[in-house]
Amino acid sequence: MAQSAHRWRATAAVATTAGLIALGLGAPGAAAAATPRIDLKVLVVDNGDSPVQAITAQLKSTGIPYTTVDLNDPGRPAITDAFLSDTVNGTPRAKYQGVVMPNEAPFGAGSAEQTALETYERTYGIPQVDAYTWAHPGVGLEYSSYSGSLDGREAGVTTAGKAGPFGYLDGALTFEDNSPSVLESYGYVATPGTGFTSYVDTAVPGGTGRGSLIGEYAHDGRRELVVTFAYNQYQQQYRVLARGIVEWLTQGVHLGQARNYFAVHIDDVLAPDSRWDTQANCTPGDFDCAGGDGEGTTPIRMTAADAVHAAQWQQQQGFTLDMVYNAGSGEEWKTEHGGTDALATQLLADKAKYRWINHTYTHRFLGCVQDTSTVPWSCAKNADGTTQYMSRADISAEIRNNYNWGVSKGLPMTRGELVTGEHSGLRTLPQQPDDNPNLAGALADNAIKWTGSDNSREPEQRSVGSSTKTVPRYPMNVYYNVGTDAEMVDEYNWIYTSAADGGSGICENNPTSTCLPGPLDPATGYQSYIVPQEARTALGHAISNDPRPHYAHQSNLAEDRTLYPVLNKVLADYRALFADNTPVQNLSQTAIGTELQRRAAWQAALVSGKVTAYRIGTTVTITAPSGTQIPVTAPEGTKKQLLLSTTAFGTPYAGQRSAWTTPEPLQSAVTLKLPQG
Repeated sequence: MAQSAHRWRATAAVATTAGLIALGLGAPGAAAAATPRIDLKVLVVDNGDSPVQAITAQLKSTGIPYTTVDLNDPGRPAITDAFLSDTVNGTPRAKYQGVVMPNEAPFGAGSAEQTALETYERTYGIPQVDAYTWAHPGVGLEYSSYSGSLDGREAGVTTAGKAGPFGYLDGALTFEDNSPSVLESYGYVATPGTGFTSYVDTAVPGGTGRGSLIGEYAHDGRRELVVTFAYNQYQQQYRVLARGIVEWLTQGVHLGQARNYFAVHIDDVLAPDSRWDTQANCTPGDFDCAGGDGEGTTPIRMTAADAVHAAQWQQQQGFTLDMVYNAGSGEEWKTEHGGTDALATQLLADKAKYRWINHTYTHRFLGCVQDTSTVPWSCAKNADGTTQYMSRADISAEIRNNYNWGVSKGLPMTRGELVTGEHSGLRTLPQQPDDNPNLAGALADNAIKWTGSDNSREPEQRSVGSSTKTVPRYPMNVYYNVGTDAEMVDEYNWIYTSAADGGSGICENNPTSTCLPGPLDPATGYQSYIVPQEARTALGHAISNDPRPHYAHQSNLAEDRTLYPVLNKVLADYRALFADNTPVQNLSQTAIGTELQRRAAWQAALVSGKVTAYRIGTTVTITAPSGTQIPVTAPEGTKKQLLLSTTAFGTPYAGQRSAWTTPEPLQSAVTLKLPQG
């Protein structure tokens, strides 16, 4: 790699060398016994403020082990030399590779704990992140050129930032300004002083020049990453910068890995969807729509032209959609419409351009038998009072028949993937608090390994029987029962405006919802308000190291094609922020399920205390319980030790190399060789 790409790691190496000399151990590259061991774990000093908790959340989602010292806990351990370091088999050991602090001196300047920590950092070359502090000479900055709101402000990565920990970013980033009446981001903008290198800066509001928001302060043999704006883990500006903060903290060598993910499932393909009634404010065919049984309504269904557009859109965007299909519903449609189906013909002509997922043959409800005589519906009961459920044979037939149809048409699909209609069969609160007891057996009968679940109901992956795990999916707030922008706005207004403004008033009675100040304009509200809102939400998931897929419906690719503006904005905004070396990962359902499963196993291994990882010079050694997939991130040029040779480690992403890995045959540990310098 070019020298500039190594500059920030070279700075770290210089600091480490100085620390080793102070320890009397010599520089890296000396005899192994004289080089200290640095454990791959982070120390988090937490005062309860959101910036520290945001960094902690990033460590956890990445898979980096950390120890928290809670400053609000009177029984917390004291920060002493013994707490920070010791000796293992005659080798000095630094117990933490980096330190996260709420500010530059939370223990008080000159205090015993602060002195112990600073000595530790100086001795072993350990970097420190000041999660949020004000601008002043004590952190290498001049006093603030500006302090106040940063809402809506544009910030940029400096040349040093791009050559260093923020090299995965391409363009400017904008601080969120979701509400003009709420202060969302407060910060200090200041000129760097001696020893300070700015990584992220902004134009001085109301002044001239640019001032730092994130930068490195090198002084007294120590290095601090100084952040001078407040944030929480959900704000977009933090989510964009979180990777760089952690890479700086760990000097680019750590357990865990982080990538940006975005996948979109299109449910009900080949089936028609019911349409929202703008007069009745409900959906005919739904049980709670008075007088509506679905008869006589105009359903929403893609046309052949919509299918052509979908294929063209994928090619233009370089993005693959997952077609979650109901073949039986399509066959019923064909029978009712003269025995032909131009939509199915077109989709099958382009079948290789999509991923396909089994959505059951006719989209039947696979849970309890629904008693629709009341609103809301309830589970029908047997004579003995027990719940009536769909049988194992009927569930299995819905899965099998749809899969067999797909095989007969040559669809590129994976047998082990399934999404049941409405995620039915899984527990559905409040009516059905438990899974259909016949579901797990039917899934096993059909070799289903991954079944979709609703992330808004069940955000964590779980087992269904012994052979299947769920894949939680994010519902997109683009409704299944609308085909036009105007219908979308009408339903949105009904849900999110007060009764006084003509809405349902649901938002007034739901503590997690906020009413709109007034109804959206039916002609412009979708494009001007709903699209940016939904795109921001989806992008937030995509840049949070969250592989869970999103789902919409085939109705959203029909008529006004309401989904595309959202997807276009998500992808455009992503590409404007991130460099080409950080492409969005568009995974299959199997790959997503596997990723979630590995993460859960990895977190369990960390919690059990059965993972050991450390660095001695340029050698990294990691042990974990047998069979555990180990996530690791390291610099370009890192090699994995084989029995008699080495091989390139991992795959490139965001300027690093990362992978899930295990020890090679006849080895008990993963051993990596880091590049020199």
